[in-house]
Amino acid sequence: MLAPPRGASTRCRIGFVGTGGVATRHAGILAGFDDAELVAATDADPARAAAFGRTHGVAAEPDVEALLAHDLDAVYVCVPPFAHGPVEERLATAGVALFVEKPPARDEATAERIAARLAATGTLARVGLHWRLAEPVRWARGLLAGRTVRLVQARWLDRVPPVPWWIHPERSGGQLVEQVVHVLDLARVLAGEVAQVHAFSGGPLPGARVDAASAAVLRFTGGAVGTLAATCALGWKDGAGLDLVTDDLVLSVAENGLEARDAAGTHRWNVDPAVARRAADRVFVDAVHGAAPPPEADLPDYPEALRSHRVACALARSAASRQPEPVC
Repeated sequence: MLAPPRGASTRCRIGFVGTGGVATRHAGILAGFDDAELVAATDADPARAAAFGRTHGVAAEPDVEALLAHDLDAVYVCVPPFAHGPVEERLATAGVALFVEKPPARDEATAERIAARLAATGTLARVGLHWRLAEPVRWARGLLAGRTVRLVQARWLDRVPPVPWWIHPERSGGQLVEQVVHVLDLARVLAGEVAQVHAFSGGPLPGARVDAASAAVLRFTGGAVGTLAATCALGWKDGAGLDLVTDDLVLSVAENGLEARDAAGTHRWNVDPAVARRAADRVFVDAVHGAAPPPEADLPDYPEALRSHRVACALARSAASRQPEPVC
């Protein structure tokens, strides 16, 4: 099936489950697509759904069943980690395509159950690991072609996000699952699969149960070794990204740029992170229309995103047990 021409009468009718900040970002982007139509939204907070509806000109519905009455083609699932599971399972049964915001669940068991339902129903699903679509990642892939990655250094140095559930690991999954999965996903893309992790927690954040800092060692199936450092104890976002070391090159990859260092010197390229976010929505809508993505587009489907989620969950288990954990 070919995608309809832009501007054609066929539009992808889109609904939202969850209407917080991430949903608002997606809605703003999708509103600029002439082959997408924002139709309806629901949220556990009816007032927030109503405000979203007024802002974006969509119907605010009380629940998923009412949302599905709008004959939707696709639904964006923008809920907190603890709320994943029943939503995706119901939508998969209804036969709509899904854009699932990361992380795909709070824990591994829920994500595995969702994956099984999506596979059984043949549901088209993509997960919002949009960093993959950033130009720095494409450039890094090109520079790493033919080279062997020896060392990976991942970091996420940040503040606590301004949502009340985040500081409770039983609701968010903790920083490793909720935030760091972006750089873990890039590590898999650029250095290969992770075989084993060994993580340690620096103790809880004052007034919360979420870890204030975490550190870990990672072993990759291809022979590379890696480290991870993460904290949410800052008052600002200091930075997040990945360093990769080969025999003759060091790459620093982030959402907003790429730095390459070799014997000849340092080279830096900066990009606007908003470009990758828009690209993720464009790739998803094209997929719903039946179009194949361009070669540089790599928004992961659910099974692929689940592989990165397993790494994050293994790190969380290891930080709790202080024992090495295999990545299943």
